[in-house]
Amino acid sequence: MPEENTSNAKSMSLIVTKGSLDWAYPPFILATTAASMGLDVSMFFTFYGLGLLQKKMDLEVTALGNPAMKMPMAGMHIGMPNLIAAMPGVGSMATGMMKNMIEKKGVASIEELREEAIEGDVRLIGCQMTLDLFEIKRDTLLDNIEIAGAATYVENALEADINLFI
Repeated sequence: MPEENTSNAKSMSLIVTKGSLDWAYPPFILATTAASMGLDVSMFFTFYGLGLLQKKMDLEVTALGNPAMKMPMAGMHIGMPNLIAAMPGVGSMATGMMKNMIEKKGVASIEELREEAIEGDVRLIGCQMTLDLFEIKRDTLLDNIEIAGAATYVENALEADINLFI
């Protein structure tokens, strides 16, 4: 049986499964916002989400298979059909456009949000099974994170007031 939570603080648990630039923002924004509001927050990074704990990240946008992706161009929002997204170089172009837009609008980078999470005492947990499965070396990940299995996530989720799967 999980240990009873003696803290009066509300808590939030996130499981992070995606590691692209566009999918990295929601979990870090929600986690840092919740932490700033006094919630105890844990993030469990598994499968492709584990890449967000790499010391060196080179995140890209997922343009292919994302029909909702509409970028502001020429005064309107233009969608990117899969046929165009599948062409060589389009992913890099979309990533460049997104990074430019992020910078222009003054939005924090993923690295900045990740640092804010660490400073806000968000518990960052990398999935041990994912490390083993993808043969990821522990020393390529941030030093100040935990490595644990799915049982750790489930224990956190059982105690959390809010659970999110991203």
